[in-house]
Amino acid sequence: MSHEDDIRLARISARGVVQGVGFRPFVYSLAKKHGLRGWVCNTSEDVRIEVEGKQQDLDLFIYELEHDAPPLARIESVSAQFDAPAGYSGFEIRHSQSQPGKYQLVSPDIATCRLCLDDIFNRGNRRYRYPFTNCTNCGPRFTIIKDIPYDRPLTTMSEFKMCADCRREYEDPLDRRFHAQPNACPLCGPRLELTDSRGVTIGCDDIIRQAASFLRDGKVVAIKGLGGFLLACDARNSEAVTTLRRRKHRPSKPFAVMLQDVDEVRKHCTVSRAEEELLTSPQAPIVLLRWRPDSSICQECAPALKHLGVMLPYTPLHHLLVREAGMPLVMTSGNISEEPIAGQNSEALRRLGGIADYFLMHNREIYSTYDDSVTAVIDDGLSIIRRARGYAPYPIHLNFQATPVLACGAEEKNTFCLTHDNHAFVSQHIGDMENLDTLQHYERTLELYERLFRIRPEIIAYDMHPDYLPTKFALELAGKEGWKAVAVQHHHAHIASCLADNEEEGPVIGVSFDGTGYGTDGHIWGSEVIVADFKSFRRIAHLEYLPLPGGSLAIKKPYRTALGYVMALSGQSGLPPLVNFIDNMEIELIRKQVEAGINTPLTSSMGRLFDAVSALCGICTEINYEAQAAVELEARAYEAPAEKGAYPFVVEGDGDCQRIKVGKLIAGVISDLEAGCAVPVIAMKFHNTVAAMAGDACLRVQADMGIGTVALSGGCFQNRLLLSKTVRLLRSSGFRVLTHRQVPANDGGISLGQAVIAARA
Repeated sequence: MSHEDDIRLARISARGVVQGVGFRPFVYSLAKKHGLRGWVCNTSEDVRIEVEGKQQDLDLFIYELEHDAPPLARIESVSAQFDAPAGYSGFEIRHSQSQPGKYQLVSPDIATCRLCLDDIFNRGNRRYRYPFTNCTNCGPRFTIIKDIPYDRPLTTMSEFKMCADCRREYEDPLDRRFHAQPNACPLCGPRLELTDSRGVTIGCDDIIRQAASFLRDGKVVAIKGLGGFLLACDARNSEAVTTLRRRKHRPSKPFAVMLQDVDEVRKHCTVSRAEEELLTSPQAPIVLLRWRPDSSICQECAPALKHLGVMLPYTPLHHLLVREAGMPLVMTSGNISEEPIAGQNSEALRRLGGIADYFLMHNREIYSTYDDSVTAVIDDGLSIIRRARGYAPYPIHLNFQATPVLACGAEEKNTFCLTHDNHAFVSQHIGDMENLDTLQHYERTLELYERLFRIRPEIIAYDMHPDYLPTKFALELAGKEGWKAVAVQHHHAHIASCLADNEEEGPVIGVSFDGTGYGTDGHIWGSEVIVADFKSFRRIAHLEYLPLPGGSLAIKKPYRTALGYVMALSGQSGLPPLVNFIDNMEIELIRKQVEAGINTPLTSSMGRLFDAVSALCGICTEINYEAQAAVELEARAYEAPAEKGAYPFVVEGDGDCQRIKVGKLIAGVISDLEAGCAVPVIAMKFHNTVAAMAGDACLRVQADMGIGTVALSGGCFQNRLLLSKTVRLLRSSGFRVLTHRQVPANDGGISLGQAVIAARA
């Protein structure tokens, strides 16, 4: 037998995030290492490899291909077929192949890697202080891609012609910038520009140094980042932060802060090992950290809160600016409150000209805008609060092959979801669907996802609430396209989202606690204990229905919710001390509304119960951002960590659906207030009570139906204190508990639940 008889050909397909992450150079080096011959190329579907050599070398090659891939690659599958050798003489990287109808996963944008940072701060490097330095291991991805396969002509870098040195790096398979599509340098790449609020260029020798000087002087600077503009100011300067709040129309909602490195973060926050790993991860999200009392970051950054949103620099520009400024910087989305983030230079000048004093811009186009992701570590596990940069558009893996579905999401914290095969593509955070700008952002992003991932929906899913803008959009689109339309109940979608997040199908006991969800009986739901899977749900228990005097006005003014609850539960005689600062005419109006049921919808919302208790305690009686009353109530509870007490509640019902009565709970809170009990103690007792409600309801369901797995979802479970207490209580009772890890528990995860329910309808 000749030596050639031992040679075989392997045709290999690698799928997952395998483009734009240095995968082909990795394959090239791996083939050279094992003495194999053939080729590798990108297609619209996968990375395709033909390689030939001895069987043992091929087997080792395939094993290392799957197990030793570059750090940013995510291998979903590697398949191989063997054949007779083709007689290749060497190994090459071939040009990409576009295939109609095929799709490839796209990498999110990735924070600057350590090697590129070394280049930026090395005086002898040709990229010294160059703010657009990147390689195959870092830099922009999703925000610059127009279509697949991921090659420079299909990105917003196509207008920048590489110089000879950059071209040499780009074409060298052994260089870490091989086929790094955004590859550039000061000679050939994007450039910065500094302007005033009218767009007039400011001449200076060093743009970054000048921008840092403006920040030190207390000015607000709009900075063009990866996914859009951020508004920055000195986080230590109360006057500067207050000015930014006034101009941005954001009186109290917390701002995120950017710090130079982890050592600097520790001066302002306590940081666990898990939190440090999250801060320094390639995703580099905002992480909610426990704020140190001795921090120099001013309280105006996050009024009344105990946690601060912190992120590290994730682009070369951020690294250079934060280091030059030498101080913590507020870094918040470049928008007026509730609008989409500004992405283009002219748009930013138009929309942010009344907020920022100066603009630090560049001429690399952002094709798809997205915000910074917001995360927390709860009991050493990742909790995503806002899913965007660093995470989207990577899909959620489904444990079944899904029909192509478009799920339109919720009204607040909107995302949409598209399914294709066993992938669910949940969009980046879109925002609250309250204006035309947000709807247009939604439509642009949807068109991009449909194009990138070659999805033509057959089914469209939407929330049951008839007045939600995404619902109206879905029904109009379904009528125009002839798609099957599936209405999905809000809390069923929450629990289905948690199931899909954990690659499970149920049935489970679902505990869905949130602010608002349209119920099948026409009331506003929000504290639902259900038994659910992807196909159906059954409501088992909920808070008793209580009045919201003024409807949406009560949500904005929690004292109205508190008074409405007290009046309904105990009458005029039980009015709490907070009535002392409410006008008597308004009290009388609320009383009449509650008695007559005029403009007073009924709700079983857990979010509204949080609001009522927060207002009763005098913590937050009026809000200017969603869930403010509940967030501030949680913050006060942290001041009484040792408190183990709880308030009484009563469970009533006819066996079909039980009601959790809260009259004794409210009476207990008022009694404690009148007895002079400290507000933090009351806040902690309330959290203990809500966790006990969930535990009690689950035990009742288990006794009746024998189900031992619980899924927790809904915006109330973004409350780390409540989530931690509830999980511990359930586990101590023997339950297996599912929580969110890939999508938010709040309405940002609703679209995933809608999609899997519609796919199984």
